[in-house]
Amino acid sequence: MANVIELNNVTKMYGNSRGVRNVSLNIEQGAIFGFLGPNGAGKTTTISMLVDLIRPTKGALKIFGLDSHTDGQAIRKRIGFLAGDFALDGSLTGWQQLTYFGNLHGGLDKPRVSKLAKQLDCNLNRPIKTLSRGNKQKVGLISALMHDPELLIFDEPTSGLDPLIQAEFNNIIAEHQAAGKTAFISSHMLSEVQTICNQVGFIREGELIAVKSLSEIGQATAKHVRVLADEATQKALRKLHGVKVNLHKGDSLEFTYDGDINSLLKLLADHKLNDATIQEADLETVFMKYYEN
Repeated sequence: MANVIELNNVTKMYGNSRGVRNVSLNIEQGAIFGFLGPNGAGKTTTISMLVDLIRPTKGALKIFGLDSHTDGQAIRKRIGFLAGDFALDGSLTGWQQLTYFGNLHGGLDKPRVSKLAKQLDCNLNRPIKTLSRGNKQKVGLISALMHDPELLIFDEPTSGLDPLIQAEFNNIIAEHQAAGKTAFISSHMLSEVQTICNQVGFIREGELIAVKSLSEIGQATAKHVRVLADEATQKALRKLHGVKVNLHKGDSLEFTYDGDINSLLKLLADHKLNDATIQEADLETVFMKYYEN
């Protein structure tokens, strides 16, 4: 598939201070890309360059094969963007604010707005200044989604949302991907990224240190295992290459395992067990691995 986003050795400096340094990244059409990193790592700087709010000091940045600066207007017609610090006019109702935004795109698709408002349980008839943080976030999400863009660029999209609405947001992203469209999502909600993204990038101190698919992460990281078994079985497990015991209490043994999964399964099949669970490492574990130093 064609690349929707292309960054080639992109650097952004703020005077002598580092923003991002030599970031190269390709994101294909249909990908849901999660962008992860601690505060100050360069996530917002990268997003601001993607939507041409700021420009790189050096390097090339393209979206849909177009230059992010010289073709910025054509690009913005095709993207939906929600900043982490977006602002709304508190004197307007949700409908009035969205009508204003819609007119900037050439008109408001009222049926689509109504559908999104229902999905996100958002009352658009109330003045924005009377809304809670979470309900303002819903209006912001609708503003980014309402023109059915080809590419979504979100910075902390579910901030302030309750779990039920977060789940509905996940459904909307799944529908977006099923239509062959693309999303670039920066988030601190690692569980959210793990649920909706199929590829993640880790940025640290302005440098992109890894880009992995979720399947690669699952294969490359240790699994969490818990077994209930007799002492003989536990002794055999302890000898298996790749086992690192975390907790032993009675007939319960908990450990991480980074060896060949087939060797583990064969050993378990050859012994009598009372119970066993094997879980892939979650994204938080992987995140801490990259940033623990």
